[in-house]
Amino acid sequence: MRILKLTPAIEKSLLRARHERDREAERIASKIIADVRKRGDSALIHYAEKFDALDLRRNGLWIDEKEFDGLAKQVSLDFRRAVHHAARNVRAVARQQLPRPWSLAVEPGVTISQLVRPIDSIGCYIPGGRFALISTMVMTVVPAQVAGVHNITIVCPKPNAELLIAASILGVKKIARIGGAQAIAALAYGTKQIPRVDKIFGPGNRFVTAAKQLVSSDCAIDLPAGPTEAIVLAAAGNPKFIAADLLAQAEHAPDAGSFLVTPSKTLARKVQSEVEAQLANLPANNPAHLSMERTGAILLASSIAAAWDFTNRFAPEHLSLPTSPDSLLKRITASGTIFLGPWGAQPLGDYITGSNHVLPTGGSARMRGGLSSADFVKCITVQTVHRTGFHRLANDAIKLAKAEGLQAHANAVEVRK
Repeated sequence: MRILKLTPAIEKSLLRARHERDREAERIASKIIADVRKRGDSALIHYAEKFDALDLRRNGLWIDEKEFDGLAKQVSLDFRRAVHHAARNVRAVARQQLPRPWSLAVEPGVTISQLVRPIDSIGCYIPGGRFALISTMVMTVVPAQVAGVHNITIVCPKPNAELLIAASILGVKKIARIGGAQAIAALAYGTKQIPRVDKIFGPGNRFVTAAKQLVSSDCAIDLPAGPTEAIVLAAAGNPKFIAADLLAQAEHAPDAGSFLVTPSKTLARKVQSEVEAQLANLPANNPAHLSMERTGAILLASSIAAAWDFTNRFAPEHLSLPTSPDSLLKRITASGTIFLGPWGAQPLGDYITGSNHVLPTGGSARMRGGLSSADFVKCITVQTVHRTGFHRLANDAIKLAKAEGLQAHANAVEVRK
């Protein structure tokens, strides 16, 4: 893992790299989307065989409860308990996050209220990759259930026994055996076998990410999902713990970005040594090796204040503050999620604290936070104006309408006077 002096040039390079469009992925995803829209299920069958070596003609597109039940003996009781534990915590947090209905008397005769209604139908994309991501299903399905979403379509190209049993624990009845850009196209536009949804949730590879962005004008998506990124910001701390957190996020993919930002040369060298030692214990095919070689770095800041300022400009997906007291949280203005203190191992948030692990990347944490139950509902305002309220508002509304040159607006008020 490199140690780099955090200069303006290095910062500019790091920030610029996150915003480069993957035009090749967009080109390929665009062709796949067009094909799925044209040929529907036939295209899904074709791409499942081409990219995932799946024979959907023989095995069927959907995995149902019978197949779930047949795998029950392959999964340990301890695993079941872990899923229940994670789901319980995610559910508790999602309930707290859910927007509430309210009503406010703005002035006599004028009441504004808020209705909260669930999105009717959603799609949850669960990456297949090397392993099916059980945690992603928990993080998308549970908040949807808390929000009251009735129609939840789950897709995953290669679900393993653990994912199917976890699905059963969550009350999921079936999963579509599809993935990639073709699955996103099917969710966004529908086929004979895959229902069209109103919003798509869940991360994926570069082609899935490109597909989500391409369909977003026709079907809502949760948030842009680029490569995983993490910053540990510290002037001191346990080098072993810090190195372990950096490697945990680097393990997601070769393009994951793991950074220690520190003003301490001593800490930088110790963490560098720990990263090398812990990397040696990981299998040679673990993505963390490539990630640390290509994108990971220790950034040596001129001061702790400079380290804080850079971190806010970077707006990381994950941020660890292993030695900072709560009072310093006010200095953070942009981050997907923050782990406070030395025991806040980042993988705890990936799985089981209850905080959602679907988080903004690529600097979008400057504009929004992570996924929550609020992303699965619509807040609808209701405006109730009585006669007394109308007469209190009418004259000023007419003046404002005329100032904008909108005579019909003014007239709609005047005819009621």
